[in-house]
Amino acid sequence: MKNEFLKLVLPLIAVCLCCGADWPQFRGPLTNNVATSETPPSKVDQENIAWSADLEGRGASGPIVVGDKVFITSTTGFKQDQLHVHCFDVNTGKRLWERQFWATGRTQCHNKMSVATSTPASDGERVFATFSSNDVICLDLDGNLLWIRGLSHDFPNASNSLGMASSPIVVGETLIVPVENDDDSFTTGLDVKTGIARWKIKRPRVANWTSPAILKSTPEAEALVLLQSSEGVDAIYPETGETAWQYEQGAGRIPSTTVGENILFVPSNGLTALAPGTSSDPPKVLWKEQKLSPATASPLVYQKKVFTVNRAGVLSCGNLQTGEIVWRLRLKGPFSATPIAAANHLYLISEKGLLQVVQLSEEKGDVTGEIDLKETILATPAISNNSLFIRSDKHLWKISSK
Repeated sequence: MKNEFLKLVLPLIAVCLCCGADWPQFRGPLTNNVATSETPPSKVDQENIAWSADLEGRGASGPIVVGDKVFITSTTGFKQDQLHVHCFDVNTGKRLWERQFWATGRTQCHNKMSVATSTPASDGERVFATFSSNDVICLDLDGNLLWIRGLSHDFPNASNSLGMASSPIVVGETLIVPVENDDDSFTTGLDVKTGIARWKIKRPRVANWTSPAILKSTPEAEALVLLQSSEGVDAIYPETGETAWQYEQGAGRIPSTTVGENILFVPSNGLTALAPGTSSDPPKVLWKEQKLSPATASPLVYQKKVFTVNRAGVLSCGNLQTGEIVWRLRLKGPFSATPIAAANHLYLISEKGLLQVVQLSEEKGDVTGEIDLKETILATPAISNNSLFIRSDKHLWKISSK
């Protein structure tokens, strides 16, 4: 019995230890853009660039970090129909491997975007890469193909004219893949080992670029997945796709819902704070604040404050319980990437490639350093190994302490 127990428990311990330092999916382990145990540099300049690696083609997907490896996606070809998954060494930036695939679905997208806009995800054993062509690719950490799904074969009308951008997330044994669009709109839960659909649910027929978030109200509670659309937010069970509760007062289609301090912050009527529902009860609206309305970047909850960035590049800090503005700071924007937080600092990368570090206090935020990477950057960075990982079309950078 003892040996059998260890066989079950040790892999779970290993995964937990790994996830503590990893950045395994869009917006991090808990999809909240916060790294609780990392200390990236608080004052930055050009000397903080530990390494840079060349990338080819196009890509607006964020990097993810699993152990000693960084994974990123990109596309090449006149029609962006060649799909790439890259793996780099965390410490040196050396390219460890690259895999290429042909797109099986439509590759039409807006000039600002890319067919590789969705950030990949990992469960610690596998890497899942999704593309605007609705191709889902599963590789092991050494780059061996485990399975591939061309969802356009089964659902040929699932697309929009601007391109798909929602990022997948992993919860337990299920990969949640949003394919929400103007026609055949759905979200599906795929088995991480086989790629076979565990469930598929219909979604509102409208183009949607938001990504799922994870809600776990207590350590003992079952995790729920939050799906946002123009109609609101649905909380679903990741194993079955069944709906737990709904918020039906509408929401944005670009910035995504964020969870912090067991409160949901939804880009709805500016920014709306919700106390999550229990069982089948709908969530309770705590407050709504137009002055905290986010633009493209999703809201961020950190140190019992909520932060948003508007179209003018103004960072707003709001009271978590009331939505009242605490302070504002004008930054050099605009921003597409969502801010990330660690060690009492926020890290924001503008579309023009300017990384700005903001030190937080109760009264205000102060910019403590900048790095101008001088390339267009749309992807949200990752934090791992006490470092930042940032990508443009042309490069992947690691920013570390000197």
